[in-house]
This record gives sequence, structure tokens and C-alpha cells, in this order.
Amino acid sequence: MTLHIVKLCVGCDSVEDLAGWQKKRMKDMKAKGQKVQLKHVTRNTPKRGDEIAGEGSLYWVIKGTIRVRQKIVRFVSRKDKAGKPACEIHLDPKLVRTHPKPMRAFQGWRYFEASSAPKDLDAKAAAELGKIPAQMAEELRALGLL
Repeated sequence: MTLHIVKLCVGCDSVEDLAGWQKKRMKDMKAKGQKVQLKHVTRNTPKRGDEIAGEGSLYWVIKGTIRVRQKIVRFVSRKDKAGKPACEIHLDPKLVRTHPKPMRAFQGWRYFEASSAPKDLDAKAAAELGKIPAQMAEELRALGLL
């Protein structure tokens, strides 16, 4: 069974925000002549990374709800600027919208069993969901209508 990771997307208000941030990071890398590789840096390297890389995804929690995932390509352990251990989570740039799933706040990241992961939305459903204003979608979700 595939293992995933779930992580809060702090400061992000929507999937569109996340996409914009990531596009900007990749554009900046290209402008600096760096290899363009979408990555998210975290403090700890997953001990079960071998079960995740290449198969699993990073599920992003945006405003208290899992909304999107990205396939995890690999993990790279390194040192940060202060010399402390860090881990780069290399991600596929494709954002895959999922059925919204409420998730309580937590720190860091958590392992996420495939059986707990929300299903992907098909293209039509993702487009329709993207048309609903974020605040309205939150209210509909709270009422159990979305």
C-alpha cells in the first residue's frame, strides 16, 4: 500500500495561491541559471521515505482542508544555512485537485495512509469547484453540502 505525507500549506489561501508561489519559485530558479526542480524544504527527513518517493504524494492542507496533492519524486537530505539537518522534498509540478477533506492543524508533516487519502477530482469537477468563491465553498463544506 502506498504511503503519503500530509502537510499544512501555511499562508496560502487557495490552490491558485500555491500554484502561483510554485511557478514563481521555478521562474526564479531559471532566471538564476539553477536547475529547475520544485522542492519544499522541511527539517526532518522521513524515516519511511523509501515507501513514499516515486509512489506517494504530498497532500496540502489549505485553510483547514486537504485540497490538492503533488507526487513526491524523491527526498534529498542536506544541511541548511545554519548547518542543521534539513530535507528537500522534490515534487512533480503538477497539482492534482482532490475531493476536499477537513484536517485539523498540526505542526510539521504526518504520514498519510492511502486508505485515508481523499480521491482525486476529475477534470470537470475540479474546474467546477475552482469556480466557487473560497468563502462560499467553506460555508458549503461546513454545512456538509460540498
